Amino acid sequence: MRQKLVSAVLISLLAAQSVTAAVPTDLNLPQMGEPADLSMTPTEEREIGRDVVAQLYSAGYILDDAELTDYMSGIGWTLATYADNKPESFQFFVVKDPRINAFALPGGYIGFNAGLLIASHNESEVAGVMGHEMAHVTQRHIARTIEGTKVSSMATMAAMLAGIIAGAASGNGDLIIGSLGAGSALSYQNQVNFTRAHEMEADRVGIRTMAEAGFDPEGMASFFQRLEQQSRLYGSGVPEILRTHPVNTTRIAEAESRARDYPVRSYHQSTEFPLMQARATVLSTSRASQARELYLRKMDAGDETVSTRYGAALALSELSENERAMQVLEPALEKMPRNTHLRLLEAHLQLETRQGDRALATLEDVMEHQPRSAPAIFAYAEALITLDRPNEARQFLLDRGPLLEGRPDMHRLLADVAKATNNTSELAFQNASYRFERGDARGAIQQIDAGLRIAGLEDNERARLSAFRSEVRSALPKNWRPSDNHR
Repeated sequence: MRQKLVSAVLISLLAAQSVTAAVPTDLNLPQMGEPADLSMTPTEEREIGRDVVAQLYSAGYILDDAELTDYMSGIGWTLATYADNKPESFQFFVVKDPRINAFALPGGYIGFNAGLLIASHNESEVAGVMGHEMAHVTQRHIARTIEGTKVSSMATMAAMLAGIIAGAASGNGDLIIGSLGAGSALSYQNQVNFTRAHEMEADRVGIRTMAEAGFDPEGMASFFQRLEQQSRLYGSGVPEILRTHPVNTTRIAEAESRARDYPVRSYHQSTEFPLMQARATVLSTSRASQARELYLRKMDAGDETVSTRYGAALALSELSENERAMQVLEPALEKMPRNTHLRLLEAHLQLETRQGDRALATLEDVMEHQPRSAPAIFAYAEALITLDRPNEARQFLLDRGPLLEGRPDMHRLLADVAKATNNTSELAFQNASYRFERGDARGAIQQIDAGLRIAGLEDNERARLSAFRSEVRSALPKNWRPSDNHR
């Protein structure tokens, strides 16, 4: 069964455009680029990417964490400043998977497994992979795939993408096979040759982008070198998809040569990097107790770094061992008293140990120094809701609306406020907005229709929901338009 599964992945139109690590019993996610206008309009492209991301959210594969998302997005947007042929927008997200991988979707949606961040040795390695993935998008690599395979419809491609990604993340081979059966396939040799050309171009463009953005251009080559070494360790146990995927000595040599074309840089790594590695480790581990034991063993062995204490405290917090978590975190706070991530965890622990006023004071101090920090804003609003001050939370969020535009968490929290104040119309509107921001237009319609069925709606409430329904409905593909019989 495994050989059939690997062969099917290889001949699919989506195969082998990913940066992957060798994991003997796992398949890895596919890599996609951006369609060219001749194959697909920008609107159609965004619809596919949005639909796949919505399905990933729905299936629980995306690690919906504001701090990790902001960190990865920060690197991404630094690179995007120097990228050419940019799409209308990029959207970066983290996948809750400890395996090493990254992938791009049509419309500028770029996903990173938590395992990629964990396995990287520095930020330039992360930027190298990110630059590579962004190049797949900006160079429109998927357009040639579409031209060669004549995929019949956007719906087919979106379903196939989502199915392959979901099957790879869950290890469900039957799901991958079924998804591949929904679309067309290329001959094995044509697909492998085609992919190698794309990978080399993505390396070249990605290295140029990261060098111009100020990262060490050697980062991409060093990361690929480690992937190649790891794959060789497994010998005959390497999945076939990695044997044909061009992470090899030739590609590494090309990347090293390209990097030497740029001046040597001394990149000053941010203090966030090791902390976000620890956060990704804890939040992507299947059981928080495993992460707790990992970091406590490190501390017992004499590792007193801030990131190790942060990881241990976060894992303890996940297990509701909040008082012990605070004890573990305090020495780290003494070393880095202004670090936003440490302070946010401190505030969370204060809130969980019934020190609400202290938690609010901590968060106010964070926002005084980082007024645009979305994670801090969300944490403060959540604290107000927890302390039974929902109306204050609502006004606080609305006052900062421009800073939070496009952030689903704002609508999630406003929905919590509506629930706490028994405002059923507002609850329906915010739940719909939350789903819509995550790309789930169908789910948004369902929430709106439920709201329109509420007995005793005021005219202005009905008008608001109806207007939003029209907006959401227009965003749906033409082949899926619900009727207007929703009352």
